[in-house]
Amino acid sequence: MSPPLPRWAHQHLVRYFAEARRRGADGPVVSGHHNINLIAPLGQPLAYLLGAGSGAVRAKFRTPYPTVEVVPRIWPREAEVLRVVSARVAEAPRCLADFGEWSLHDYLDGQPLSEVTPEGQPVGSARLAALAAFFARLAEVPADELPPRPADWPGSGDSRGFLDWLARFAERDVHQSNRPRFGALFDAVGVPVDAVDRFLRTVPPMTPRRFALLHTDVHRANVIVVTGAGGERLAVIDWELALYGDPLHDLATHLVRMDYDKAEQELMVRMWADAMRHAGYPDATAGMDTDLSVYLAFEYAQSVFPDVMRAALALPDEPEEHHFGGAAARVHRALRRASEPLGLVDGPKDEQQIVEVLRRWHAADRAGAVA
Repeated sequence: MSPPLPRWAHQHLVRYFAEARRRGADGPVVSGHHNINLIAPLGQPLAYLLGAGSGAVRAKFRTPYPTVEVVPRIWPREAEVLRVVSARVAEAPRCLADFGEWSLHDYLDGQPLSEVTPEGQPVGSARLAALAAFFARLAEVPADELPPRPADWPGSGDSRGFLDWLARFAERDVHQSNRPRFGALFDAVGVPVDAVDRFLRTVPPMTPRRFALLHTDVHRANVIVVTGAGGERLAVIDWELALYGDPLHDLATHLVRMDYDKAEQELMVRMWADAMRHAGYPDATAGMDTDLSVYLAFEYAQSVFPDVMRAALALPDEPEEHHFGGAAARVHRALRRASEPLGLVDGPKDEQQIVEVLRRWHAADRAGAVA
């Protein structure tokens, strides 16, 4: 048997064959808000180097692309989070190699929950229970194994400080930083210029809860249904937006983005609380009768900015009437959901008014780009 390669040589070869595979492989491409993923077999040399056994094993060749940043990223390298999480949480994929500007990940051979049960369809109690157990397992990941947090990160248990940090990010990095391009659009569709302050003024005193690892983006497209000899299991992908904070925030983002019906939302809340208690984290449920509503309201309030921007950015260079109609419907929905948290007394504009606003903004934006 030949002696093992030096570490530097092994890393060089992994990168060489991974780059070659990424350039030459022919496979499906899956895009999200933050990354583009090529799904392709590893090929034998790369599989051998990674200990995968067979070159037929498929992986995700994962490349981030520039996008409007609308949610906080306290850990720039998803691979650093996955290194910890995949060792402790069976529902998380592994990062096989991280090259900085792109990375190589496990490919989970299954179907996204968004295809199995699309939005508007019930998820089912068995899958709800599996998701609740997943959130409880995140609470078991030791904080000292996670990458360092930002210097201004609130201490564990400071639930109000955590919410304030998220609100400051939404105001500074999402709202104010995007006003040069989108400010006129925000104003015209009825987003108050003091939206974040309006929300914060309504927040009652919050109960301290011990912090935990949070995924923050568990929606149907990020949950993979994997079927094997032992039956069905759920895996959760896309960890680039993970945080360390109040676990009730993770439940709230999940409820909003899954878009459960009322009965399943209530069942998920009960199952989440039961899973946390059974896992030995009853303090995660403290004050949830009031504070869950606070986090839900915050999700609706802060989502106004990204939802308006994404709807506008999705318009093609030469949009037709149906493009404006679809974008207006998305903006109207965002405004309707945020109406109470933001104190929009008159409610959102109607969709036809929003169509005209989008039409004017798009023309002005295109003229600016051309100039």
